[in-house]
Amino acid sequence: MKAPGWLTRQRAAQLASVLVPLGACAAVAPFRDRFANTDAALLLMAGVVAIAALGNRLAGIVAAVSSAVWFDFFLTEPYQRFSITSRTDVETTLLLVAVGVGVTELAIWGRREHARALQQAGYLAGLHAAAEVVATGGSPTQLADRVAALLTDVLSLRDCSFRFGTGPARPRLQHDGRVTWGEFTWDVDSDGLPLNEETELLVAVGDRLWGRFLMRPVPEARPTLTQRLVAVSLADQVGAALNDYDPTRA
Repeated sequence: MKAPGWLTRQRAAQLASVLVPLGACAAVAPFRDRFANTDAALLLMAGVVAIAALGNRLAGIVAAVSSAVWFDFFLTEPYQRFSITSRTDVETTLLLVAVGVGVTELAIWGRREHARALQQAGYLAGLHAAAEVVATGGSPTQLADRVAALLTDVLSLRDCSFRFGTGPARPRLQHDGRVTWGEFTWDVDSDGLPLNEETELLVAVGDRLWGRFLMRPVPEARPTLTQRLVAVSLADQVGAALNDYDPTRA
């Protein structure tokens, strides 16, 4: 059965963050005389870990708090009341929240590092693909077209094209990853690349300027410094290819 259109992964995780602890505590409640509260807390923590791994920070924290609330209501005396008389149960409840929040942060960190590793692998694959164009005898024009497509992916661009020669002054992606516009340094991390003007990325070898990539981003793009440096490395490959190109050998 196909899930409803409104039920995204994040919404499902947020819904589960409330219902899973409630269901788990309600299911354990009839056996609470034979089921240690510490075992119930471990069961709830497993649910928090699963929700944190599948959802976001909000879902994980809500799951931790929900686990503590329903643990209190169903599994601590007096039962079916939001109060606790046992010091051990108080400590267990507080640990549920603290450990749940900690596990959520670890899950988020793990997902972020995994995404970063995949991203870095993609950048290396892009650099390798550009190098292959040269290694297989492709012309600098073919390489420039390939790099324009790679820049579109790396920097989240709406369009990108290579032009030989120079042109009117524009915002410029510098070799160190900064974006300057005249004497002004653009805050790419906060504002993204300029939207109202194409940003140029020069293709040069030493003092010789071959041309430039003209780039127009999508509005929500915020390319990181690493992404911008990868873009510069790709442009450098085009410059090196143009510098070494001998059309008589093509």
